Amino acid sequence: MNHLLNITTSSLASTYRFWRGTVASKHTEQPEETLILFDQEGDSKCRLVREVLTEFDLNVIIAPCPEGGENLAKLKSAFNGATPPVLVDSNNPNVVQGAEGIIHHLFQQYRGTKPPKACLGQLRSTLTSKLASGVRLGAGIKSRHSRKQATPPSQQPDIPLILYSFESSPFSRPVREKLCELELTYILINLGKQQFSDMGPAQFHWSLKPYKPLPNTKRDEFFKQHGNVQVPYLMDPNTGVDMFESKDILRYLEERYG
Repeated sequence: MNHLLNITTSSLASTYRFWRGTVASKHTEQPEETLILFDQEGDSKCRLVREVLTEFDLNVIIAPCPEGGENLAKLKSAFNGATPPVLVDSNNPNVVQGAEGIIHHLFQQYRGTKPPKACLGQLRSTLTSKLASGVRLGAGIKSRHSRKQATPPSQQPDIPLILYSFESSPFSRPVREKLCELELTYILINLGKQQFSDMGPAQFHWSLKPYKPLPNTKRDEFFKQHGNVQVPYLMDPNTGVDMFESKDILRYLEERYG
């Protein structure tokens, strides 16, 4: 897909979801054990879970389970035919299946409350999330190998990749879709926006003052390291490659692991 069209349809997907998965909690302590989400990027119900993870500012290990892939077969075998989303929370410990159960668990465990009625309404009617999947033309649903049988399986890294992102980011979504289609496990560091001055593009924030993230947050740490807060940002500890820009990341993933 042409990159401009790719980003345009990704922006439409976020618009269909009213840009949920943009704003993050100002104060969230990461659990001692990182959550693990068996996920399918293009699935409408998985999207609802990832939106809450962004809004709670929680990091998570993503185990991509695209249709026709080995990870999905392993998931079904391990959890009696389960399909994504499935959350493994070793802090309880708990294994939760299905978007509604996972979102109830996240609210109870990390907010001490039940999901609000608006959130429950979204769970019962996934129309806008299905529209968001539809406009992406099936990206992030099937494994690349299953779509192109002549294509060999992707090369799996020894150490999980690290992706800085937030759910509604139009530039991050194509990268997450590619990671899913290649079945590359990665650590997702959510960098949702926490204040009004975080809004807007990385180089143009809605503030007349010099941009400063909230202190002692992941955005603050990222800003100190890079001088701005921009996603997607990929780190590959297997090769020492770190990079911004979705177009460059997509090319790298295809050339290195495709």
